[in-house]
Amino acid sequence: MLKIFKIGGNVVDNPEKLDKFLTDFSTIEGKKILVHGGGKIATPVSKALGIETTMINGRRVTDGETLKVVTMVYAGLINKTIVSKLQKLGTNSIGLCGADGKFIVSRKRSAEPVDYGFVGDPDVDKFGVDTAQRLIDNGFNIVVAPITYSEEGDLLNTNADTVAQTIALGMSKIYDTELIYCFEKPGVLMDVDDDSSVIKSITPEYFEQLKTDSVVADGMLPKIENAIRAVRGGVKSVVICSSDCIKREGYGGTVITE
Repeated sequence: MLKIFKIGGNVVDNPEKLDKFLTDFSTIEGKKILVHGGGKIATPVSKALGIETTMINGRRVTDGETLKVVTMVYAGLINKTIVSKLQKLGTNSIGLCGADGKFIVSRKRSAEPVDYGFVGDPDVDKFGVDTAQRLIDNGFNIVVAPITYSEEGDLLNTNADTVAQTIALGMSKIYDTELIYCFEKPGVLMDVDDDSSVIKSITPEYFEQLKTDSVVADGMLPKIENAIRAVRGGVKSVVICSSDCIKREGYGGTVITE
């Protein structure tokens, strides 16, 4: 079994949560990959460099100058910080972005209806399974930053949930694969203000009902959409849970099923 964990920006931004997660991650035996989000540090770095941050519908517009910042922060500072912490914990790791070893090829997103700039949508059919397998077989734990690349040679800012889904779909061709989305909440909640209201299981049909009833919205929508695509594509198990619970049997949280 290959386990693919994805941690969100709210975990990356919280030193205590990040350290606890990495300590737990380091004790999990077997093959594993960690995908991390970008967190909020790109915004103050941009400000310090005099680069204006533009958001549309809560999403960062990645123009040419912003691309330089997110590449430095996500594939540089955050990725290497996580790798160094794992080395301290005795977990031999290697940090990659999508451009390394032809790992994740993306298509630059169309400027219609909204131009988000240098943003990529991964092509799972071109995922670098061989690159991942060689590293895993040689004992490395792979830590992946959400920067991918196009065949035209552009670096592309890419949604980390989608990066994790792409890796899970690609690796499911050779391994039984489990995808675990970890964030600051215990799972998908029926009431966002009540951490005890975890929805235990979500099917595609139930997801449509939850959307209609506005139970799930905003950033949770693409997370569940990615999870559903992973399950439908052959990933054995997908769970959305707290980053504090990865050592718990079944992880608690919300299981995504067909």
